[in-house]
Amino acid sequence: MSSIATQHDPFDSFDDADDGFTQDYGPVGADPLDLDDPFSDLEPLNARDGTARQALTTAALISNEPPALPEGFGGDSLGSVSIPRIAIHFFPNSDTTLQSCDTAALDRRMARAQSLVRRGGIEEAIAVYRQEPTPSLVIVESDARGRDLLDQLGQLAEVCDANTKVVVIGQHNDISLFRELMRQGVSDYIVAPVQPLQLIKVISTLFNDPETPFVGRAIAFIGARGGAGSSVLAHNFAHALSEAMQANTVIADYDLPFGTAGLDFNQDPMQGMAEALNEPDRLDPVLLDRMLTRCTERLSLFSAPASLDQDYLADDDAFEEVTRKVRSVAPFIVMDLPHIWTPWLKKALIAADEVVIVATPDLASLRNAKNMIELLKTFRPNDNPPRVVLNQTDMPGRPEIPAKDFTAALGMEPVCSIGFDPKTFGQAANNGQMIAECAPGSKAHDALISLTAAITGRVAEPAKKPSKSLLGKLFKK
Repeated sequence: MSSIATQHDPFDSFDDADDGFTQDYGPVGADPLDLDDPFSDLEPLNARDGTARQALTTAALISNEPPALPEGFGGDSLGSVSIPRIAIHFFPNSDTTLQSCDTAALDRRMARAQSLVRRGGIEEAIAVYRQEPTPSLVIVESDARGRDLLDQLGQLAEVCDANTKVVVIGQHNDISLFRELMRQGVSDYIVAPVQPLQLIKVISTLFNDPETPFVGRAIAFIGARGGAGSSVLAHNFAHALSEAMQANTVIADYDLPFGTAGLDFNQDPMQGMAEALNEPDRLDPVLLDRMLTRCTERLSLFSAPASLDQDYLADDDAFEEVTRKVRSVAPFIVMDLPHIWTPWLKKALIAADEVVIVATPDLASLRNAKNMIELLKTFRPNDNPPRVVLNQTDMPGRPEIPAKDFTAALGMEPVCSIGFDPKTFGQAANNGQMIAECAPGSKAHDALISLTAAITGRVAEPAKKPSKSLLGKLFKK
């Protein structure tokens, strides 16, 4: 590790003569904790409506409104954040912060980062970095305030590499302290208690690339067993999302040998998913636009070849790279995943913003759906749980598990149930149409609209009523 004298101090040299506080903290000998708090005439943030306190940011400082956190710190609040391949060391000092750091380190958005959590706060960080180099980011917690905190950070600066970013978790909501820490070179100051997604959001902000392309919301459909109807529902869901919700959508068919997206939309594209997986590095925006097949004004298809004349041997990185690039072309990406279990499919499920498991009311579906739910809850502790759709219910002559018993065994309510309707779905499949096109008044269509609204939080656009005026009839065409 280089000498501190030969590199730029990440804390702007606490010993410099111009490092005086921006606010006068009183005469010498006064209690350093008796600071003139500019927030003294306000309620503490965590006393208002039970809202947790959040990191002070520049935007919060210049705003007249108190900083507010995303509701419940749900997975939706971060969108498609992905932390780069950096090393992050957490040094919490309290049980609450330790738990938040552990949970953040295990989050799917941190999969590429190398995270290490060590209890002991800023003192432990100083001791550790006397013996080893510092990572890209250090997050430390301290109960100190004012000059005591700055003195601790000064000691940390002496053992820190020049390019290391430092985030401090403190106990005091003090704007003067915040400003001084920013002036000294600290990357951010967060007021405890902190939440896992709050930490991830701070990290992503520090390492955000302004030239990073737009990333759409990925909704993955997978069947609990073969024949559950996952692909059909995925395609109709995407159609409802694009037409009823008026949202630009792309269907990505990952079932390379047996995909049915092309059949369901009566399309036979020349290129698609297989070509992209063979050479993912060549998949630039121009080539991707050529490979997408436009089904409607707002719906495009990235189809599978659905042929058996080749072996599909793309590796996990190829699937991940193609998925990342497809997500840059539309606000919503519906991933039609095959009923298999491979490393790339597991990664795709974990990385998706929403997961929809399509099950039928039988024992095999119940077992498999329960296993998937437990696995995804383990790997996605800060995200919404998977959604379950109970499909093909009330099939004549078939014994099935009652919905009440299925729900009790699964431990969660299905987001919707779709009755067995072979005539409607068979007609749509044979005609290359969606349910909304061939049976808009059916119960299946109503269930699909409710499913789309539940997952996206959007309300269907009202259908335009035909004009009854004379001019409307004359100019109808």
